Amino acid sequence: MIRRWTDTALTALAPVAWGTTYLVTTELLPPDRPLWSGTLRALPAGLLLLAVTRQLPHGSWWWRSAVLGALNIGAFFPLLFYSAYHLPGGTAAVLGTIQPLLVAGLTVLVLGERPRPRALVAAVAAPLGVALVVLRPDAALDPLGVAAGLAATLAMGTGLVLTRRWGRPAGAGTLAVTAWQLTVGGLLVAPLALVDEGPPPVPDAPAVLGYAWLGLVGTALAYALWFRGAARLAVTQVSLLGALSPLTAAVLGWLVLDQALTPVQQAGFAVAVAATVAGQLAPRPGARPPAPSADQTPPPPPLGCPIPAGDQPSASSAGQPPATTQPPAATQPPVTTQPPVTTQPPVTTQPPAATQPTASYPVGAPGGPASNSGRSAASSSPAADLGSANRSPAVGGAAYDSPSIQRTSSTVQPSPARPAISPISRRPTRVSSS
Repeated sequence: MIRRWTDTALTALAPVAWGTTYLVTTELLPPDRPLWSGTLRALPAGLLLLAVTRQLPHGSWWWRSAVLGALNIGAFFPLLFYSAYHLPGGTAAVLGTIQPLLVAGLTVLVLGERPRPRALVAAVAAPLGVALVVLRPDAALDPLGVAAGLAATLAMGTGLVLTRRWGRPAGAGTLAVTAWQLTVGGLLVAPLALVDEGPPPVPDAPAVLGYAWLGLVGTALAYALWFRGAARLAVTQVSLLGALSPLTAAVLGWLVLDQALTPVQQAGFAVAVAATVAGQLAPRPGARPPAPSADQTPPPPPLGCPIPAGDQPSASSAGQPPATTQPPAATQPPVTTQPPVTTQPPVTTQPPAATQPTASYPVGAPGGPASNSGRSAASSSPAADLGSANRSPAVGGAAYDSPSIQRTSSTVQPSPARPAISPISRRPTRVSSS
């Protein structure tokens, strides 16, 4: 909550800085040069931010920066100044405050978001309050001026929504994106100023201060905070903050220029401020996030693929790890992969036991049972020397449990299913030559 209100307060500084434009323009800048004022306000600020950030657009952000710069600066500034020169100041300000309603409609079309009812009520109440503050009974309406004011409001509202839709490119900060838009916008306005107003005016000392204020604070800083808020807050909330610009101009006129505020204007001021604050209290609409960039985390691996060790859940977590993260049981070498017993040289290949009585050989003597070449090192163990067992040379549990062992070694070790053969009645075993 604290972070949200911090973002709101920082974003609100942008329209407050824009509210000083009327006072600075009328008191410090040369008269009748609105297009050059817009050019000198945007282009130097954009070039300065480019020198600070040292980043240029890449890929699709070349044309996106051109579109955003044209909407937010290149089209907005000339249309705004045209409406200001053809309409009373209050009327142009009221046209600018209907931006939240236009943004609400664009939000549904472009972002798929549905603004909350409280935000819509605030979007209607804020222009009414501003109208009570700035409109005069004798205000005249010029159709071209009204059309230019509406077009300026629509251009900036569209730029705000697209700023939220496109976000920022990977590795680029808010200052870099602001620099691209201000540079493009200034380059678009400069030819119009040169054609319509002639060469740029030679500024005096007050004009230098005025251009410096509008360029550094009213443009570079203000637009950076505005685009930052557009990326963090709901666009309807951000657009509602635009009502603070004419309210700031009215307060500065009252404080600096000794302009009076009637009770009706004070009531309208209260209504506009209350509507702006109510719009910030509305919960953020449940909308989809901005379009993903190319540097975002890739999707998880498909089922059946092992998960990296750093991403596997720990044993103490509530959920059990998926079966696919463990090596399958089938990958373990089965017991049957041991060499079969039948591949070993059978004991019957040894010289017949009848030609060499087993009782006359000492333990471990050459030619005895413990020195047969087809037996393993296990047959020379103390148990084998004592004649307690004659095991097969196979290795592993299969050498003792398989039924084939009993059949193979039946000439040496008596099978438990038949009686033992007496040494006296044993006949020589014939060895087949096949």
